[in-house]
Amino acid sequence: MIPEILSIRKSLNKAFLKVKPVRSNIERFKSNISELYGHIDISESEEHHKNIIAGFLRNTYYDPNHYINTKGRTDLVIHNGKDSKSSVGVIIETKRPGSNSELPSKENLNAKAVHELILYYLRERITGKNLEIKHLIATDLNEWFIFNAQEFEKLFASNKKLVKDFEQFEERALSGTKTDFFYNEMAKPFIEGLEKPIECTHFNIADYKEIIKNSDKKDDNKLIGLYKIFSPEHLLKLPFLNDSNTLDRKFYNELLHIIGLEETKEGSKKVIGRKAEKTRNAGSLLENTMDILKYEDSLNQLSKRTEYGENKDEQLYTVALELCITWLNRILFLKLLEGQLIRYHQGDEKFKFLYSGLIPDYVA
Repeated sequence: MIPEILSIRKSLNKAFLKVKPVRSNIERFKSNISELYGHIDISESEEHHKNIIAGFLRNTYYDPNHYINTKGRTDLVIHNGKDSKSSVGVIIETKRPGSNSELPSKENLNAKAVHELILYYLRERITGKNLEIKHLIATDLNEWFIFNAQEFEKLFASNKKLVKDFEQFEERALSGTKTDFFYNEMAKPFIEGLEKPIECTHFNIADYKEIIKNSDKKDDNKLIGLYKIFSPEHLLKLPFLNDSNTLDRKFYNELLHIIGLEETKEGSKKVIGRKAEKTRNAGSLLENTMDILKYEDSLNQLSKRTEYGENKDEQLYTVALELCITWLNRILFLKLLEGQLIRYHQGDEKFKFLYSGLIPDYVA
């Protein structure tokens, strides 16, 4: 089975790849990965190298927001939260540098490290009912193989026969009970029988050795992809600042305030509705619109008023809210269009819709 190998740039979200990293973060990354590379020692144990990886990830990205440690037989895991009670987001299998027979290659992924990842994944996903696994990694610190958990879900967790065999193995109902039995009699032949390749990101830190060691800041641009591939935004699939699918919290709160809405909790659910009477702002879009609708008796123009509520107050609120959302959608569309025009023209502010330089001066 030949894997489908992806480069770092191909693996990263295109929008995330465009986000310019903070200079201090790149400096810390460069220092920490240089230290990691310097501690690689083929005479040392797997445990030694596992601790190096954990330290690098904690110090560069994850501490204190994401807990990193061993879990059961799994070498390392990155949790989605601050402690071990939170779900596992990343599973890491480490190998001692030089143990090439246990590590996959770009030509063949059917190696012990991948067999182990399959077992640990099924234990998390099937036994632990964990739906929040994002990535799986096999590495000897030099070479890194990163798998999107969606690949493992599609190929392994969704295969009924493999899951059934796994459950019987865990129940010690098969002829073999040791993990090598699972690796050699179940995982290995299953991978051999796959008709489609497994998608996998691969890179070797040794390829970046010269850039990591030198002090030329211009060369650091070549490290941006490597810096981002280890980040929580990638490995844990966290939202990032320029993600067009997410709203900045400050902007979101201001938007609710302008409209005249607020976010409240009903049990475990978040609900957005009209502000409480004591905190309403007469100048908000919603309150102004409701006043105008009421003053002009606009509800009488509706052929089916009951679709908007059972009484006049409900109808006023629903119609006013729909109008406010429509107006804001149009304004936001124009603002996004303006941003795209300026970006397309290399930052030329003349393409702003309200560019003051295009307004004639009427001073006599």
